[in-house]
Amino acid sequence: MNARRSLLNIALLTVAAMPLSGLLTAAVAADPKVQLMFVQSSESLRADDKTLRLVNVSPQTIYFTDRPVRMAGHITMPAYLKEWTAAAGPDSFSKDPPNATLSVYESGKEANTLTVVEISHPVVEGKDIVYRYKLLEGKVPTKGGATSLFIDWIGPGGGVGAGFHGVGAGGRGVGVR
Repeated sequence: MNARRSLLNIALLTVAAMPLSGLLTAAVAADPKVQLMFVQSSESLRADDKTLRLVNVSPQTIYFTDRPVRMAGHITMPAYLKEWTAAAGPDSFSKDPPNATLSVYESGKEANTLTVVEISHPVVEGKDIVYRYKLLEGKVPTKGGATSLFIDWIGPGGGVGAGFHGVGAGGRGVGVR
C-alpha cells in the first residue's frame, strides 16, 4: 500500500512540475478548438486612468477551457508572464493584448462592479501585478476589495509560443478580432 501511495505521489509531483504547454500540447493536437482563459484574483484593487493594480495577487494564475476539451489548473506567475513576451511568438499577448473583465467588490454595493478592459504591459511589483489598460465598457473603480480579472482566451492560431497556443490556424477571442 505504501509503495502504491509513493508511486502515485511521484506521478502527481511529476505532472505538477510539467510546464502548462506540456500538459496541453496533446489536447490541442487532437482538437484545434481548445481555448485557454485565465483568472487572476487579488485581495484588493487600486486603479487610475491608465493602470490597474491587483494588490496582493495570487502567485498562481488559474487557466481553464470550455468544451469540447475541459481542462483546468494553475500556472505560476513567471509562466503566465512568459505569454507576454516576444519569445511566446508573433501573436503573443504583447502583440495582441487580450480583453478582460474586471470584477471588483466595493463596500456598500449590492453587486460587484464589472468593467471590460483591454490589458497590456503586466509588471510584477512585490506581491502586486500592475497592468496598463484601455477602457472598453463600464467604469473602473479607483479602489476596491476582493478583485478578480477574467482574461480572454487564447487558442490555436493565437501564436503564443510553440505547443498549446501556436498550433493550427485561426484567431483568438470571442468573435475573433
